[in-house]
Amino acid sequence: MNLDLRTMMVMIAVLSFLLSILLLVASLHARGIKGLRHWSMASLFISFGAGLAYPALIPQPGWNIVAGAAFLAAGSALQFLGIQAFKNRPCQCRWLLLAVGLVIGVSAWFTLFDPNTQLRATANSLIFAGINFACARSLLIPLASYQRTAHWLTGASFAVLGLVYVARAVSIFSGPAADYGLFNPMPLNPLMFFAGSVIQLFLSFGFVLMVNYRMAAELENLAAIDALTGAWNRRSLDLECQRLLARSARRKEALAVLMMDVDYFKNINDVHGHQAGDQVLKQLISNAKSQIRGEDYLARYGGEEFCLILPCTNEREANHLAERLRQMQANRPTHWQGQSITSTISIGIAGSDSIGLNFAALLQAADTALYRAKQAGRNRVANFSDISLQELGE
Repeated sequence: MNLDLRTMMVMIAVLSFLLSILLLVASLHARGIKGLRHWSMASLFISFGAGLAYPALIPQPGWNIVAGAAFLAAGSALQFLGIQAFKNRPCQCRWLLLAVGLVIGVSAWFTLFDPNTQLRATANSLIFAGINFACARSLLIPLASYQRTAHWLTGASFAVLGLVYVARAVSIFSGPAADYGLFNPMPLNPLMFFAGSVIQLFLSFGFVLMVNYRMAAELENLAAIDALTGAWNRRSLDLECQRLLARSARRKEALAVLMMDVDYFKNINDVHGHQAGDQVLKQLISNAKSQIRGEDYLARYGGEEFCLILPCTNEREANHLAERLRQMQANRPTHWQGQSITSTISIGIAGSDSIGLNFAALLQAADTALYRAKQAGRNRVANFSDISLQELGE
């Protein structure tokens, strides 16, 4: 069966409607990911636009063509808004509103007041091309390897669709005005709509793939993060330490490990309640994150004990950071339900300059230094190298 233009419009309308339902269902299962509902509405509007154009059987179509063009323009604009929302970026909506307004104005003028199918199709094609190029530009950017495939597939699809619109505008404008009509049996029309339907499928597939990669990354992040404090968990610490040690060995750089523990934490829980104790741990992590670098690695080792790995840092430099953290925790009470809870921490430090690049040995040395800090009265910092010298002196 040969597919004419009306059949293709029905296919586009049905396909876009089904994609709208698919994206709406996906948004219900991925509530933390923005942009899905924008794309669901975009597919729905594109479905309406294609459906409204279908009944235009008379030589000079009326408001259904204007409304169809408006829905198609709104659908394209919503796709751009969806991309911006997905990337958590603010969007200057005035340009999109201007584009949709231009499509409505051009379609109304050259359909109802000064009928000219050639100029209407040329102008609208250029506007649609601009929206699609804006979408492509927003996606074709440098990204991490796991995100690149989905973003670039979707961005490339937008770019191709933009080029199709430009080719359509050039072809229509350069041809005789009498030769063009929306339903004329000329090769350009079915080719344009067939290409548009296929590319729309690629666009929706690409965006769903982007969402899938985002969800996979978030699930991986959840598996690596301690739910209470937001620090990395023990599992991620075991995996990350090998990478950091290998990097330090390759670059011949020092590395320090800190073990931190909240003093008398059980008493805090007994007196103020476990939720207050949780708040003390959260504040400790907040204090630590305000002082460490982006390349440092902070993990919850167990209970109220935390491990901090400092690349490119020797034991003496780590001691300065540890003292700042100790003083910050002691000087900033935790406020919880009208209570002011003062807490302190003890910290043990071990550096590769004295232990070597062996994580198990560094961890044990830092834990030994932490134990000595607690023995000495708590609320203090102890270096493993100092403890070793004392023991040798004894």
